[in-house]
Amino acid sequence: MKHLVAVVGRPNVGKSTLFNKIVGQRLSIEDDTPGVTRDRIYAETWWRNYEFTLVDTGGLDRGDDIILKHIYNQAQLAIDLASVIVFVVDGKAGVVEGDEDVAKLLRKSQKPIVLVANKIDNQQMGMPPELYDFYSLGLGDPVPVSASQSLGMGDMLDAIVEHLPPKIEGEQEEEYIKVAIVGKPNVGKSSIINKILGEERLIVSEIPGTTRDAIDTYYQKGEQKYIFIDTAGIRRKSKVKENIERYSVIRSIAAVERCDVCILVISAEDGITDQDTKIIGLAHERGKASIIVVNKWDAIEKDNSTMGKFLKDIEHELAYMPYAPKVFISALTGQRLNTIFDHINVTYQNANHRVATGILNDVLIEALAASPPHIDKGRVLKIYYTTQVKVKPPTFVLFVNDINLLHFSYKRYIENQFRQAFGFKGTPIHFLVRAKA
Repeated sequence: MKHLVAVVGRPNVGKSTLFNKIVGQRLSIEDDTPGVTRDRIYAETWWRNYEFTLVDTGGLDRGDDIILKHIYNQAQLAIDLASVIVFVVDGKAGVVEGDEDVAKLLRKSQKPIVLVANKIDNQQMGMPPELYDFYSLGLGDPVPVSASQSLGMGDMLDAIVEHLPPKIEGEQEEEYIKVAIVGKPNVGKSSIINKILGEERLIVSEIPGTTRDAIDTYYQKGEQKYIFIDTAGIRRKSKVKENIERYSVIRSIAAVERCDVCILVISAEDGITDQDTKIIGLAHERGKASIIVVNKWDAIEKDNSTMGKFLKDIEHELAYMPYAPKVFISALTGQRLNTIFDHINVTYQNANHRVATGILNDVLIEALAASPPHIDKGRVLKIYYTTQVKVKPPTFVLFVNDINLLHFSYKRYIENQFRQAFGFKGTPIHFLVRAKA
């Protein structure tokens, strides 16, 4: 895994703005509300011949609020894992009591520290006079930057990579299965990851919307490596009133875009809702392998027919994706949690499965013979042959005499025949129809 560089500091010193400038995209939420960046935000980036993983943290502020205490613990964990720490201070405000507290904490870590004085918008030759006070922190020379105006970024990155070993030419990148955990707020997404990891990597709270940022968590089980992407709980649009929430929804959608496997978490207490169908619909439309996880299964009263009724509800509401496996778990007790990995591995393999053209056409010929296309206004559909053109999801081209003759129902019939022959459990199948010249 790439070396980790942690960005830490008091609330509202511009950590998230700095993070976004470095990685070149709006991954971390920028807002003037203290405590906006609640969980660790990861992004892979590079400077010159160096590659590293940058992590944005919540502001280091003890406070009495339970969320602020969680933020402090999260930042502390990021510091423990980091190879280099970027300590961001407010260059305009000068040294304040909170800076001294953070500096004391960082000195104890004995990690390489780059002191960054942000909000220095008018940079001239030499050290700005207002920065001399920061030498009292005992962390070396402060690097003046203006994240909002992209000033001093090169000097700061030079100081960071000075502490990192360069990437070895020809070094193989580690392969991970990227798993997005999605669902409406407070269904237990963070609790699932925490139970898997065996540590409180993500903030767990009964307050809906606690996880506002989409964050990456690395994990290895046996030989297989994973990245779990825990997303902000996606709310109905009518409830998305703050800019913070709006950015979180966009980022959750982006998490689905970049994942290999999407896990929709449903609350057993609430049952499947219209909001659930919309969320998993994002993954289906984008061709993502998907797993439906029913959490809090320990919290409801059950009899012999409870699971069967729940499955029927899911199948009715998600009739467009019968391929998705369903798993009933409890993040609280760990019930059946380990089976999730088996489903992730299988769906990932199926999404990447390729079928030889000859074998594929043998199945197609048998399907056409078993149930020939109907006559439509005196014309009959002819499917000459098929071939697979891509994976993730498996995508097939059907060459026909007239694309208007291939009805949706018959295309679904062919899909079912392919699934019976080759599996493809957990992944959608896409078809492209071409008229043969």
